[in-house]
Order: sequence, then C-alpha cells, then structure tokens
Amino acid sequence: MNKWFKSGSPWIWLSAGGVSLSLISVIGLLWLIASRGLSYFWPAEVYQFELLDQKGKASTVIGEIYDRESIPSKQLSHLELNLDPKQETVERLLVKTGNRELVSLDFRWILVPEITKQSTPEKLVVIERRTNGNFYGYIEEVILDGKVVSLEQMPVLLERVLEFQEEIEALQKVDIGAINYQLERLRLRERKYKLSGDYTAQKEQDISLKVAQLEAEYQTLEKSLLLLREKVSRDEIKMKAMDGQIVSINFADILKVSTNNQMNLFDKLGMFFSQIASFIVDDPREANTEGGVFPAIFGTVLMVLLMTVIVSPMGVIAAIYLHEYAGNNALTKLLRIAVINLAGVPSIVYGVFGLGFFVYMVGGSLDQIFYPETLPSPTFGTPGVMWSAITLAILTLPVVIVSTEEGLSRIPSAMRHGSLALGATKVETLWRIILPIASPAIMTGIILAIARAAGEVAPLMLVGVVKMAPNLPLDGNFPFLHLDRKFMHLGFHIYDVGFQSPNVEAARPLVYATALLLVTIIVALNMTAVSIRNKLREKYRMLEH
Repeated sequence: MNKWFKSGSPWIWLSAGGVSLSLISVIGLLWLIASRGLSYFWPAEVYQFELLDQKGKASTVIGEIYDRESIPSKQLSHLELNLDPKQETVERLLVKTGNRELVSLDFRWILVPEITKQSTPEKLVVIERRTNGNFYGYIEEVILDGKVVSLEQMPVLLERVLEFQEEIEALQKVDIGAINYQLERLRLRERKYKLSGDYTAQKEQDISLKVAQLEAEYQTLEKSLLLLREKVSRDEIKMKAMDGQIVSINFADILKVSTNNQMNLFDKLGMFFSQIASFIVDDPREANTEGGVFPAIFGTVLMVLLMTVIVSPMGVIAAIYLHEYAGNNALTKLLRIAVINLAGVPSIVYGVFGLGFFVYMVGGSLDQIFYPETLPSPTFGTPGVMWSAITLAILTLPVVIVSTEEGLSRIPSAMRHGSLALGATKVETLWRIILPIASPAIMTGIILAIARAAGEVAPLMLVGVVKMAPNLPLDGNFPFLHLDRKFMHLGFHIYDVGFQSPNVEAARPLVYATALLLVTIIVALNMTAVSIRNKLREKYRMLEH
C-alpha cells in the first residue's frame, strides 16, 4: 500500500475522479436546463376539467397543465374532501387558464380529488394574443366585414392580418420612428444655436422649413397607419369560454390560432420549431412573460463584443508592460498584487464604481461639454450600453492580463535575444515574434473574459440594463450605433421573469428556456474564440519551435 501511494497512482485516480464528477455535473445541469427549457415550446394538450368543490358547486376549467405536485393531506384538513384516512398526500395541478378578461390570474391550482371528469376535446382552441395572454375555448363564429363566414377561411384571415401587422410595425418603427428622430435632432440643433448665440434668421428659416416638411410626411404616414389599423380591426372571432360566456376577439389582437388536441406528432414538431424561432426573433410582450427575447439577445451579444474590443488591447498592453518592460522592483510587485486582488472584487462593486465614475463623472462631463442643448436630460450622463461594456472590461481585465503574461513567460528568452542579435528592434521583436507565439494564450484570456462577462448581471443593473428597451442600440438613424442607449440582457431577463413576474412558479419554464438560450450564446461565442485560437496555434507552431 505504501509503495502504491509513493507511485502517485492515488493522485492520478483522485484527479480523474474529480474531472469525471465535474463533467457529470455539467452534463446533468445542461440536461436539466435543456429538458425544462425546450418543454416550454412543445404544444401541450388542452384539458377540460369538470370540478365539484366541497360545497357541491360544479364548475368547468379549461387550460394546459404546467406542473404537478403532492402536498400533505394535513394542510387540507380545513377542506371537506372525501379522502382516504390512510392517504398522506394529495396531488394538485397547476393549470394555465388564460382568459385574463374573465379571471384575475393566468394560472390556478386544482386539487385532483375535486376533478369529476377530465377530457381533451378536439374542438378546443388556443388563441395566442398580443395582449391579455392566451385565450382557451371553443370557436362559435368567425365574422368578416360584419358577416359570418366558415371556419375554413380563418387561415386566410390570419395571413392577411399578419401582413397588415408587418406593414404597421414597419411604419411605426422605421418610417415614423425616423421622422420623430429627425424632429428631435432639429429641436436640439435649434436649442444649441440659441445657447451659443448663433441663432440667425436664416438658420431659423431653414429649421422651420425642414420641420414643416417632416411634419407633412408624418401626416401622410399617419393617415396610412390609421387606414391599415382600420383594415386589420374589422374582422373578429367569437369564442365560448369555460364559463359559457361569449367573448369577441378582434383579429388585430390575434397572433396564432391552434388546435393542439388535433395535432399529430409531425404537426407538433412543426409547431415546436416554429415557436422556438418566434422566441428568438420576436420582441417581448406582457411585461416579458410572453413573446420573444430578440432585444435581450441583441443587447447581450453587442455588449459582449464591445467589452471584448475594449478589454483585449488594454489587457495585452498591460501584460506586455509588466513582463517585457517593467523592472523587477517593488512597484511591479505592487501592480501584480493589485491585478490579482482586482480579480477577487465582487462584481457589484464594479457596478457601483461604473455608476459613480463612468456614468456620473465622465458621462456628466461629456454632456456639459458636447451636449449642453439636451440638459437637464442627460445623453451620456445616464446608464447605457457603452458604460456597461467599459465596466465589464474593467471587471475582466485581470483575467486577460494574467493569461497573456503567462503566455509571454513561456516564450524562451533565447528567441528574444536571437531576434535582437539579428538587428530587429524590441518593438519589431514583440510584434513579429513574441505576440504571434503568445496569441493562443491571449485568446485563452479573451475566452475566459467572454464567459464571465456574458453571465454577469449585478453590475449591469446599475450601468445600463433595463427591463424593457423601446429601441435597439443599433438602427437606421445616424450614427446608427447609439452607445448612449439602455439595453436588454438575457441574464437580467431571467432574473426579471423568475423573480418579478406575477406568478413565479408558472414562469419557471420560461426561465429555463431563457437560461438555455444564454448558455447556447456563451458556448457559441467561446467556440468561435476557441477556433480562432486553434488556427493561431497551428499558424505559429513552426515559429514557436
């Protein structure tokens, strides 16, 4: 046994066991997130429950089963349920009932002992709406231009409404949005001239002429918008709810009509992938509890890319100075200790620093110098995507510095001396010999920085991220990339849906779906960086040897 310990085999087995446990844990975590997240998009069956409560009152509930759980029978002792005395637990179902105009909440718990009949009628319909969530019930009538038509015309109506809605969104976001942006710019330009004392009659006339032209264009577009809204709102569908009420739903509010109970496997697969695509490309609705997460995806990727562009040169230059130029003195040791300590500072502290220094001090100064016409409304003196990227760049800077310095330390000194002996300057040696060989180590630091920055949420809550961002940081208005705007982030979206939604338990599948998407984006960014690192390693392998 003593010889076996001295051979080092126990440590090899211990290391292998630790790696195996870590791998199993990661795979298990990913499987949990994927299974729970993807189930959110699978078209579930719609049930009709006939209930009889302890008072003998009958009722009907229609909806989708979201969750099941067992509760101790003792907690239901105040209810007059006919339970077996030996029965220790009672099962209850979390059912999504929708129909917000008829009930106060989207979800309700149903005790299984109160269910007298459970069925899945084929004629049950799920209507996904732009507001008020889903509606569950039976189709009574489809009305086109005030006349009742057959149900076979519904796909044509939905297609027409979708085309109208796309035209309306294009008018609102692109055409009318561009006019509003230009009008605001003209207003700020006029105020800037007045503040500087350079507001002449000619400039006033030019601005008034442009404003008049834009307002005329706005009136024309507004008429087109009203005409489209009138066309899209003239048709409706009458639905019979679970309590027998007849509810009229305008086609302008309808996104999709589906009969889940009539679908076969291939129909469900098609709808499954369609809902995943909609989740990725659509905007959120209903306080982030419905719709897609495209603005959050865009904000996350843009912020990470900006952070990478900022932190990479800063970290590489700092590492080159510490390793190639700084002497081995007390100041250098102090700098290295500071870098190591920065890596252990809680991320929320960076958020407070970014808010106080970058937003209020630097951004406020920029507003005073370059944007006085917008004050007291700040331009850069308020949280935005630029300050978020810089704050995360400072947060991940130690990772890039340490990784780059380790890569530089692995390069033999003989390579530096040989390059200098052949007549190259130190800058040429760094640029043509040292940095190419150290590039895989630099990419490793960037990969670690991306992985950490993409998942950070706490500092972003102080320096730029918001629950809902009306406009993306990138659009068709000059200067196209608006670094002063606030943005949405997948990590904050998970927090908001999971802890701030009206029904946290019911929102759990959406949390898993968003978490799966965030993990996928992080993996995609890391795999891209890894592939670049491998290509650099192969490219400079001969130079290293």
